[in-house]
Amino acid sequence: MKSLVLAEKPSVARELARVLGCSQKNKSYIEGPKYIVTWALGHLVTLAEPEEYDAKYKTWSLEDLPLLPPKMNLKVMKETSHQYKAVAQLCRRQDISELIIATDAGREGELVARWIMELVHWRKPFKRLWISSQTDKAIKEGFQALKPGKDYNNLYASAVCRAEADWLIGLNVTRALTVKYNAQLAAGRVQTPTLGAMMDREKEIQQFQSQPYWTISADLGGFQAVWRESDSHDGRVWKHEEAEAAAGRLHGKGAKVDKLRTVEKTEPHPQAYDLTELQRDANKRLGFSAKQTSNVLQKLYEQHKLVTYPRTDSKYLSSDIVPTLKGRLESIAVGPYSAMARKLLRGQLPVTKRFVDDSKVSDHHAIIPTEQFVNLSALSNEERRLYDLIVRRFIALFYAPYRYDETSVVLTVGGDKLYAKGKVMKDMGWNELYSDRAAEDDEDEDEGGRSGQGERQPEQLLPALTQGQTIPVKQSRIKELRTMPPARYTEASLLGKMEKHGLGTPATRADIIEKLLSTDTIERSQNRLIPTGKGKQLIELVVDELRSPDLTAQWERELQRIAQGKGEPAKFMASIREQASKWVTEVKNETKEYKPHNLTHSRCPECGKLLMEVKGKRGKSLVCSDRECSYRRSTEPVLSNKRCPQCHKKMEIHNGKAGKYAQCRPCNVIEMLGDKQGGRVNKHQQKKMIEQFSDNVSLSNSLADALKAAMEKNKE
Repeated sequence: MKSLVLAEKPSVARELARVLGCSQKNKSYIEGPKYIVTWALGHLVTLAEPEEYDAKYKTWSLEDLPLLPPKMNLKVMKETSHQYKAVAQLCRRQDISELIIATDAGREGELVARWIMELVHWRKPFKRLWISSQTDKAIKEGFQALKPGKDYNNLYASAVCRAEADWLIGLNVTRALTVKYNAQLAAGRVQTPTLGAMMDREKEIQQFQSQPYWTISADLGGFQAVWRESDSHDGRVWKHEEAEAAAGRLHGKGAKVDKLRTVEKTEPHPQAYDLTELQRDANKRLGFSAKQTSNVLQKLYEQHKLVTYPRTDSKYLSSDIVPTLKGRLESIAVGPYSAMARKLLRGQLPVTKRFVDDSKVSDHHAIIPTEQFVNLSALSNEERRLYDLIVRRFIALFYAPYRYDETSVVLTVGGDKLYAKGKVMKDMGWNELYSDRAAEDDEDEDEGGRSGQGERQPEQLLPALTQGQTIPVKQSRIKELRTMPPARYTEASLLGKMEKHGLGTPATRADIIEKLLSTDTIERSQNRLIPTGKGKQLIELVVDELRSPDLTAQWERELQRIAQGKGEPAKFMASIREQASKWVTEVKNETKEYKPHNLTHSRCPECGKLLMEVKGKRGKSLVCSDRECSYRRSTEPVLSNKRCPQCHKKMEIHNGKAGKYAQCRPCNVIEMLGDKQGGRVNKHQQKKMIEQFSDNVSLSNSLADALKAAMEKNKE
C-alpha cells in the first residue's frame, strides 16, 4: 500500500518526490515505491458563486440582496479542473491507504487540502506534514514525525470561517454599493477599514494648518547647545520677537555648568523578523513593496531553501531550534558574513528569552536562515538584498547590546537655560553589523507625528566638563521652521498600522494593499500611498461600522480563538450573516450620491453617457460610465516589445492601410510588422510560433510534445 502526498505547488511536489525517492513522473503526479506525490495549483476548490445557487443571481439587483445561502457550497475551479480530476482519480486508487497533507503549513494551506478532501469524499486516514523549511533534512525529519490530521481541525475551521466571512461581507456589500451607485465599488472585511485609516490620515493632512516657530542654539566652542524655557519645554518659540530676545540675552555671555550627568545606556539587539516586520524593513531600506517582499521571500524559501517558513506572525524561536543555531551560523558564514559568524562560532552562543520563547510561537517561529549551504552568486539582486536583511538580523541575535555613555549637561546664562547631550560609544555590539549604514532606526510615522517637535539635538562629543565651570557663548542664532502635517502612509507605516489594529494577517496584508491599488481605490506616488477620488467617495458611501478597524480586529481575534480551539465557528458565522444583512439594508436606505472622479467630457458613441478615464495594465483607456454599456477604447497607443534602433524605447503599434506598423514618435522611426491581413491571423501565427519554439510554455498535447522532441533531436 502507498501514501498519497498532496503538495500545494508542482515545484514543492518535485522536491518532496526527490527526497522521498519517487522517480516515475506522470503528467499530474510523481510515483515511487512507497509514496505518490501530487499537487494542487494553489486552490483547486473554492466557494460557489451566487449564480451557482440560482441562475437569477447572474444579474445583480438590490432586491436579491442580501445573499445568505444556508449552507455554503464548494465548486471546482474551472482553470485548474484538470488537476482536480487527476487528484480525485488518485484518491480513488485501491493501493492508496492514507493521505499526507503537505500543503503550506498555515491556515490557507490547510484550506487548500481540506476542501479537496471534502469534494472527493476522502474517508481513509490522513496525516499532516508540518515543517518550517524546505531543506532535505527538514523534509526527512517531517515525514518521520507526521502529525495526526485531526490535530489541525480547529485551524481548518478557522480557515473556513475566514473564507465564508469574506464571501458574505465582500460579495454582499460590493454588490449593494455597485448596483446602488452604478459604479464598480468594491468593499471588504479588511480592505475597507484599511482604506478608512488612510482617509483619516488624509483628513488630518487637509485640516492641518502650518505655523512658523523658532529655535535658538548656542555655539560654546567645542559643542552646541539648545535653548529651552525649562526641562519639560520642547525648545519651540512661537513668537519671533521672543526668540530674538532670548538669543540676545545669550550672546557674548558666560554659560555656567549647572547640572552634569553621565548615564550608561544599552540597546538590546532587534528581534528576529516576522513577515510584517520584514515587509516594513524591506520597504524602508530597499524600497520593496509588501507584495514584492512576499514574492522574493517565497523564492528564498521554496526554490533556494535558504530561509524558514515566511508567513509567520512570531518574532521568537522555539526551544527545539536552539540545537540547530550553530549549524545555521556555519552555513551562512560565507562572503560578507564570514567574519561576523565565525566570531560567534568560537564560543558558546548566548541564548536568551529575548528571542527564544515557546509561549510566543504559535504555528511557526520567526524567519531565520536554514542550514542549507549558501551560494550567494545563485541569487538575483532582489533575493540577495532581502536575504542580507534576514541574515544580519539573525546574526545580531547573538551579539552583545549596543552600549554607550550619554552625558547630558544643563548650563545657565542668567535666568536662561541651555541643554546639550553627548554620546561616547563603549561597545558597538550588534550595531557593528550595520556599521555600513545608519544604525537600526525604528522611527515610525504611523501615529502621525511629523508636526515638528523642535530641533533635534545634534549627535556630538562633549569636552571634559566640571560642575560650576563657565564657558563663553561664542555665538547665538535663531532658526525659523514650520510645523509639518502628518506624513502620508508608506507601505511600511501602513503595514504597521494594520498590524497594530489587527487588520488581516501577515499572510494577507500585502494582498489587501495590492487589491486597493488594483481597484483604483488608492495609488502610489513615489513611495507614498494616497487614496484616489474613487477611494475618498467609497469611504463616504460605505457604512460606518465597516469603515472602522474595531469590528474587523474583533473578528480577526475570534478567528484566532477558533484556530486555538477556544472559539465557536457557528456563533461567529451567525454574527457575520447578521452584519452582512444589516449593512446591505443600510446601503439600500442611503440617500448619498456617487460622482465618478475620472469623468471626461467625451461621450460614449453607443449610449451617449460620459466616458471615464481608467488605468489598466495596458495603459489608460476610456470606458462608458454606465456599467450596462460595454463600450471601451484605448487612449494610449499599445506598446510593442520592439525597441527603437535609435533611442531603444518601446515602439507604439498602429494600424495603417498597408497593415500594422511600429512607430517611435520622438525619433520618427517606422517599421512594418508584416501583418497585412489584420491582427487575428497574426495572433494565430504567434501562437503557432510559441508552441513550436518556446521552452517556457507548458505544452500539454501530444502533438506539441512530439514537435518539441523533434526540435531537440534536430538541435543535437
